[in-house]
Amino acid sequence: MSDISLSLDFSRLTQTEEEGAEEIQERDLIIIGAGPAGLTAGLYAGRAQLRPLILVGQSFGGQAATTSEMENYPGFPEGIGGLALAEQMASHAKRFEAEIAYEEVTSVDLSTYPFVINTYGGVYHAKTLIICTGTSARRLGVPGESKFIGRGVSFCATCDGYFYKDKTVVVVGGGDSALDEGLYLTRFAREVIIIHRRDRLRANPTLQRRARANPKVRFVFNSVVEEVMGEQTVKAVRVRNVNTNEESLIETEGVFVYIGLIPNTTLFKDQLELTTDGYIVTDKRQRTSVPGVYAAGDVQDPWFRQVVVAAGAGAAAAIEAERFLAEKAFEDQAEEDEETKGE
Repeated sequence: MSDISLSLDFSRLTQTEEEGAEEIQERDLIIIGAGPAGLTAGLYAGRAQLRPLILVGQSFGGQAATTSEMENYPGFPEGIGGLALAEQMASHAKRFEAEIAYEEVTSVDLSTYPFVINTYGGVYHAKTLIICTGTSARRLGVPGESKFIGRGVSFCATCDGYFYKDKTVVVVGGGDSALDEGLYLTRFAREVIIIHRRDRLRANPTLQRRARANPKVRFVFNSVVEEVMGEQTVKAVRVRNVNTNEESLIETEGVFVYIGLIPNTTLFKDQLELTTDGYIVTDKRQRTSVPGVYAAGDVQDPWFRQVVVAAGAGAAAAIEAERFLAEKAFEDQAEEDEETKGE
């Protein structure tokens, strides 16, 4: 990772505004994303009296909101649903005057200062920016998958599980998300078939024990889905055994895909330093390659992917943003004093 410096030549950065252009809203801090990282950043920034604006986009609560029950978030010994936790976080942030706007960012310009954020609803200038855009579900990329999205193919059991009452569903994957969502589906489905390309699961031992003990769960190991089949809705998946190449059909009315995540960093390509996998590179203080821009949560963390870790990173990013603004204000005042002396 390259060294990240706070130095930035503000004198060469200009703010332009064309005549007749849409009114630009000025903000000290804008947070893009409203998952655990973004909402916690909003809370800390609000307590620092920065009056942050949190732009939600399409996914309030982030990936955490799709988790039916979290048993490892501190302070909730009985567990709590991901969406319920996000709602409590949002309420907490708003208590300290963080503003939450359901606007989707369409483009970002980090080459000028203040930074320019365009949304479908307007244009914003931000003195500091915290990116908490998270990740999106990776797709199988097989025939029939795109065709049946919303008609049998889903990436969110919490969202769509109710529609599969007394039906057979397939879950593709072997990690924490696959087993957690598979167990959630057993509340509705008659049978949950978990298809995994390896001979052992990657999920944590507790989830594995729960899944193996559930009579509604069946495992198909060493297998991959080659095609999602049906007419108007999903009726089956064609599965191939990776050891024998033998193919078979598994009848199902729903396919839930949990095979990994892709960082949501398209907006920042060629503007921020990214890893080869597309994650934002940050230092230990959540600073990116552009001074004044911070990142927190899964968008910069391909290792842990835990709500508590994302929340901590969001808090750190907000603290750093407040320090950046304070240093910038001091520098601006010193410069102004120097100019006054010279008059």
